[in-house]
Amino acid sequence: MTGIITAMKCEAEYIISQMENTQVRKTGPWTFTTGRLGSTEAVLAVCGVGKVFAGSCAQVMITDFGCTHIYNIGAAGALIPGIEIGDIVCANACVQYDMDTSAVGDPVGMISGINMIELPCDENEARSFESYLAACGKTVSTGIIATGDRFFKGSDERNAVSSRFGACAGEMEGAAVGQICCANSLPYNVFRVITDTAKDDPGTEYAASLEECATELAKLFSGFLANKGS
Repeated sequence: MTGIITAMKCEAEYIISQMENTQVRKTGPWTFTTGRLGSTEAVLAVCGVGKVFAGSCAQVMITDFGCTHIYNIGAAGALIPGIEIGDIVCANACVQYDMDTSAVGDPVGMISGINMIELPCDENEARSFESYLAACGKTVSTGIIATGDRFFKGSDERNAVSSRFGACAGEMEGAAVGQICCANSLPYNVFRVITDTAKDDPGTEYAASLEECATELAKLFSGFLANKGS
């Protein structure tokens, strides 16, 4: 079973519309929709915004649905110039930029228990999606995605995270999914569409572009999964 996690309904609606033989199950605060995308058996949940919801939802997918691969898709903000609204970022790793136990001598970003800063994504799957996107004529970037429980207020915050972690995009769920997957020795991927850029008015850009960008990524991702193995 393939797991798909989004934070918001608008990031999931198109995918659900393309699933066949769907069934719905409520577990805790989440609604899980199971079905097929092409030959891919999948379960999708809208987890809610933030790391706690995302990580908890990922564990339920593993424990209750037997997922062997989890994807986190949705919106992100660019942290560096040159990545524009509507571009797609395929993470090669995720970091939790707001994880900080440096007071006891740890490097900033290290996740205690698994003792990692960069949580590596499934490289082969990322390359496959990148190839699919290129064939669709989409602009694709590959790099580190930074996750934290906050929305960046401006360029100074974005520059600080990008400089410390080498990250090209930021969001609020990916590395939490990655933490749970790494703790369970499970492959995962994070694919994001850019809704706001490395400028000083990210909130306005985000509000104006979210629906269109999220739907476009959902269409591309649905096509990718539906065509896997064909």
